[in-house]
Amino acid sequence: MALLEIENLVVEFDTAQGPFRAVDGVSLKVDEREVLAIVGESGSGKSVSMLAVMGLLPWTAKVRADRMSFAGTDLLKLDAAERRKIIGKDMAMIFQEPMASLNPSFTVGFQIEEVLRLHMHMDRHQRRERAIELLRLVGIPDPAERLNSYPHQMSGGQCQRVMIAMAIACNPKLLIADEPTTALDVTIQKQILDLLVSLQEKYGMALIMITHNMGVVAETADRVIVQYKGRKMEEADVLTLFENPKSNYTRALLSALPDNATGDRLPTVSDLIFEQAAPAVVTPPMEGPL
Repeated sequence: MALLEIENLVVEFDTAQGPFRAVDGVSLKVDEREVLAIVGESGSGKSVSMLAVMGLLPWTAKVRADRMSFAGTDLLKLDAAERRKIIGKDMAMIFQEPMASLNPSFTVGFQIEEVLRLHMHMDRHQRRERAIELLRLVGIPDPAERLNSYPHQMSGGQCQRVMIAMAIACNPKLLIADEPTTALDVTIQKQILDLLVSLQEKYGMALIMITHNMGVVAETADRVIVQYKGRKMEEADVLTLFENPKSNYTRALLSALPDNATGDRLPTVSDLIFEQAAPAVVTPPMEGPL
């Protein structure tokens, strides 16, 4: 059953040079308990698409779609107050920079408990016990003591775990992870990815993983959407995408992986023209900036 359905999503921003279309006609759906990866280079509209769904874009952004429904609710018909009842509770998001996403003026315990106060209406004792349980669940040592820590007193990996704890506090139906391993070292990246997958399986959430890392896609996703310059270039299950990509852009992304490279110089993704159908012959990536 489809949990999230989006048809023909368009997001535009006004700039000094005129309207800029960051997302151009993207359609997608996510089923219950499914892991969907949205992949593409920086600037391809991955994060903007999901921020539009969450209602977290600035008021100057122009968002429209033919359909945007979550768990049978038409998100396009909700006002801000009605959407806030869903966001953070049934649909939650983990942002790219944990150190920038957490408020430096409040303890991590206060910030986790605030989610529980707003959405679960727990009393003070219940909130504290649940916050300790969440920190323990995401692998924070001495969780009761860590409730009193400020973000600057924790490592980047620990702050990301706190962000995950906040996101899953209300047992959401859909969790969106926006580049959840950005700025973390390789060992911590692996731990965070394993944690997300284990929590998704444990609670039966749907998970949308936004990334430009094809290795993350191969390891975590059931299905993949490839985006480029705001458009959806390809959609397939993960095995099909890697074994038989249809889009030249997807092929260029895969050819840029170190394991697939031949010679000393990695190929770069060319400034490709959007394709309506894949050509019979793979076009080699041209050299040039990403």
